[in-house]
Amino acid sequence: MSWTHKSYRPTVGGMALATRTERSPSLIGTLWRSTVGKKAVMAATGLILLAYLVAHMLGNLKVFFGAGEFNHYGHWIRTIGEPFLHHMWFLWIARVVLGASVVLHGVAAYQLSRRDLAARPTKYEGKKRQRTSYATRTMRWGGVILALFIVWHILDLTTLTVNPNAEEGRPYENLVASFDRWYVAAFYILAMLALCMHIRHGFWSAAQTLGANSPRRDRTFKVLANGLAALLTAGFLAVPVGVLTGIVS
Repeated sequence: MSWTHKSYRPTVGGMALATRTERSPSLIGTLWRSTVGKKAVMAATGLILLAYLVAHMLGNLKVFFGAGEFNHYGHWIRTIGEPFLHHMWFLWIARVVLGASVVLHGVAAYQLSRRDLAARPTKYEGKKRQRTSYATRTMRWGGVILALFIVWHILDLTTLTVNPNAEEGRPYENLVASFDRWYVAAFYILAMLALCMHIRHGFWSAAQTLGANSPRRDRTFKVLANGLAALLTAGFLAVPVGVLTGIVS
C-alpha cells in the first residue's frame, strides 16, 4: 500500500480507495452557526427594517394632505432612480432587501429562542427569569403577529387581492377602502402595538449586540428605544384612526 502526495488517498493495486475529504467551514457559515453571529444578523437586519419603518411611516402621513398628494407619492416611489433604473426597479430592489431581512431576522430569532430554551437550567428562579421570560414571550408572539400582518398587508394594499374596493393606481382610495373595514383597522392597530413592543425591546438588544451601549449610556438607549417605539406607533396608528373618525375620507 502506498500514499499519493496530492490527495493523500491510499491506493491498493493502483486503485484509489475513497476517503472522506474534510473541508474547513466558511467564515460566513461559522458566524451564522454561532450565537454571536445570529445576534449580529438580527441586529443588522433589525436596523434595516427600522430604517424602512421610519420612511414608511413618514410616507403614510402624507395621506392627511389629501388624495392628490398621497397618490403623487405612491407614483413617485415607483419612479425612483429613473432614467438610470427602469420603472419599479428601485421598488423591487427594496422589496428583495426587505424580504431577505425579514426572513433572516425571523430565522435567527427562532433559532436563538430554541437555543436559549435548550440551554436554560431547570431551576432558573427570581426576577431575572420573569424579565427574560416576559421579553422572550413578547418578542415571540409579537413576531408572529407581525409576520401574519405583513402577509395580509401585502395582499390588501400591494396585490389588492383581499381589498374588494381597490383600484389599480389609486393608493389613497385603496387605503381608505381598506381601513374603512373595522376589522382590518383593528388588526392593523393590534399589529402596530406589537410592533411598538418589538422595537422597544429589539432596539435595546441591537445596541447591546453591536456594542454601542455602556453603563453610562444605558439610560440614553432606553429613552431612545421607548421614544422611537412610541413615535412610530403613534405615526402608524394615526392613519387608521384618521379613516375611522372621518378625518381621512
